[in-house]
Amino acid sequence: MNQNLQKLFSIAQKPERLCIGLMSGTSLDGLDIALCSFSGSGMQTGFKLLNFVTIPYEDEFKEQVKQVFAKRQADLQQVTLLNAFIGTYHAQLILQALKDWGVKPSEVDFIASHGQTIYHAPKHQHGQAGYGNATLQIGDGDHIAVKTGIITISDFRQKHIAAGGEGAPLALYGDVLLGSRPGENRVLLNIGGIANLTYLPGDGDLSKVLSTDIGPGNTLIDAACREHFGKPYDENAAIAYSGTVNETLLDALLHHPFFNERLPKTTGPELFNLDYVANAQQATRDLNIAKADLVATLSAFTARTIVRFIAQNFPVDGLKIFASGGGARNPFVMGQIKKGLPKAAIGNTADIGIDPDAKEAILFAALGNEAICGEPIVIGNNPAVLMGKFSFSV
Repeated sequence: MNQNLQKLFSIAQKPERLCIGLMSGTSLDGLDIALCSFSGSGMQTGFKLLNFVTIPYEDEFKEQVKQVFAKRQADLQQVTLLNAFIGTYHAQLILQALKDWGVKPSEVDFIASHGQTIYHAPKHQHGQAGYGNATLQIGDGDHIAVKTGIITISDFRQKHIAAGGEGAPLALYGDVLLGSRPGENRVLLNIGGIANLTYLPGDGDLSKVLSTDIGPGNTLIDAACREHFGKPYDENAAIAYSGTVNETLLDALLHHPFFNERLPKTTGPELFNLDYVANAQQATRDLNIAKADLVATLSAFTARTIVRFIAQNFPVDGLKIFASGGGARNPFVMGQIKKGLPKAAIGNTADIGIDPDAKEAILFAALGNEAICGEPIVIGNNPAVLMGKFSFSV
């Protein structure tokens, strides 16, 4: 048997596997690196978060990615170069983290890498006849594997699409495995660039589980802060609190066909960008809105879409909501959500033993664990698939 296959077989049989989960989101803040220990698989999965760090990206790297990110027309050479470069860059950051933690690469069983999304194109969004759902993440897994010497599992979203899904949100699978609790209706809410959630019914009926994108998370708020204030994000919601929500503009932002699309659904900055905001301003003739009022309105937009979606789709009385992602640290957004859902108990995923900042990286580590030793699970109307492509170091 090929030595790489023998190694995989050996890893799958271990009572406990040491692995790294990677997440690089649309905000381009940096690379989330989670060192985890997993035992079991499926609904018997056990895990521990051993170490976690977000290593910020250099400004030059951010600018390189932005040249091709969420653009219908991009430099194909730049995409090609970045695919290899990001894999190598992520490998360097992984080795740096392992050195800081005093962990040898040879001790790590596998890496699960999300890669860097540069374009997400579900069919309902691109609308082109003859083409289905599509998405593209770059940061080649072979480069990570060879540079670190660690088996790498990557490109998870393609299998989901091949089996009939939209490639997102993949948090569904990890949320079910790590976040379910009998007798408790839960929503695991992630407010990253895009807001998404997973509903976990307390009766354990996996046919009732729903995981879907909701709408914008931080992407519009961050874009407005960069454009008008020269800041990457609204720290402590200081700008939003200094402004006033423009209800007319907010109402226009809320009126888009996406919000009535069949569930589950996905979206991205390809739709929710500053052009989307400008179109709403044109429609309402609110072209001269104060910039602080704009940030306040966009923050309220994120919160309102979340509140409206949860209220329309789930039994709110007694519902427990656990938030994660950068938006979970935005007091304006979270305050609006709590105000809009007074009968729900709202906290963050730390309350259930999952670091809110590390959650996405942990979930991809869980997908990697399933790829090695799990079995497909039927969850609602989602594809029952194991995801990820394997890259060997030799």
